[in-house]
Amino acid sequence: MQAVPGAPLLNAQLLLGAAALLVAALLLFLYLYRPRLYIRYWILGWSLAAGSSLLLAPSYDSPRIAASIYGLSQFLGITAALLFVISADAYRTRPRLRRSYALIVLPVLIWFALAPLVLGRVAVHGPGHLLMAGGFAAAGLAHLLLLRQTRLLGAALVGAMMLTLAAAHGWWGFNAGGAAGLTGRGAFINLALYLAMALGMQLMSFEDMTYELRMSNRQLESTQEKLRDLITRDGLTGCRNRRYFHEIIGKEVGRHRRYNIPLSLLFVDINQFKLINDTFGHEAGDHVLQRVAGFLVRHVRDADYVFRWGGDEFLILISCRLRQAEEKALDLKEAFLLLHGATVPAGVGLSIGCAEMPLEIGNVMDVVREADERMYRDKRGLPSAQ
Repeated sequence: MQAVPGAPLLNAQLLLGAAALLVAALLLFLYLYRPRLYIRYWILGWSLAAGSSLLLAPSYDSPRIAASIYGLSQFLGITAALLFVISADAYRTRPRLRRSYALIVLPVLIWFALAPLVLGRVAVHGPGHLLMAGGFAAAGLAHLLLLRQTRLLGAALVGAMMLTLAAAHGWWGFNAGGAAGLTGRGAFINLALYLAMALGMQLMSFEDMTYELRMSNRQLESTQEKLRDLITRDGLTGCRNRRYFHEIIGKEVGRHRRYNIPLSLLFVDINQFKLINDTFGHEAGDHVLQRVAGFLVRHVRDADYVFRWGGDEFLILISCRLRQAEEKALDLKEAFLLLHGATVPAGVGLSIGCAEMPLEIGNVMDVVREADERMYRDKRGLPSAQ
């Protein structure tokens, strides 16, 4: 992750290494606050990048030692690039690092440490920069894929800077005999790219935190909705329960008043239900309740409500006038008789009482009681009192 060293450029390499160390320190503080695996790999990558540059900062009297140090610097740069590749994989899942990878890295280390002693700096200059170019290209593409998956702008900036670094190292790799001036520009180009990439990582970490909070809020809202559905729905029949009726009736009555929308109640009772429980047992009674509930839900509109009021009683909130409600009640009773012998025992029927909500209503429960009373009149075969 460094340009070719030369005597006039020691300060540039020192500045480059110090900048990488500063980025690693900032990421370490971020990791202490937000311990994420991908940040850990970032810290390791920047630390090795710092070591890669700082190795080149001093001057070395022996040309052989200087060449060997240069080879080690190149190896650290390659390893840093690979850690940035792993960091992208570690964003969502834990990477599977195998021991066999060490068998691949070890020969590379040996070559970059020993080859310069025999062949000079040229033996590791081109291969080192080209390997770094490949590593940064892979890391950049991996971070851009994160952008596609998570819409994190920080990932886009990190990916773009890594691809730029890949292009720069590729160019330096093909200029093995680079002049001192080119080398100096290379160090400062790296510095500018480092700072932009560090900014992208900070932005990505912040966006990741807000993204996680957003996902947590959505999960919490979903859990609350499921909990609310659980406490407002009858567990046996799947219909809404009396609690839900009291939750929504105010809103429905408000619409009824504001827009003059007709609103009626149908109070439904299952005839002979006690006899079913006493003769066939409560399991059979539960089966009848489920069948009746399913029948009522299928025979009303989606905009209407079916509530299990308690025991074998159901309440239907329907948008229509009293006359249409009474016609609907008659249709329900006739349709229910067709279920005999198929899903419900013979002799089981429905008694239904209807009541309409007046525009100016004081207590909704008065209308419920009115529908209840008319249901009992229907059960006894008496005409509904208007």
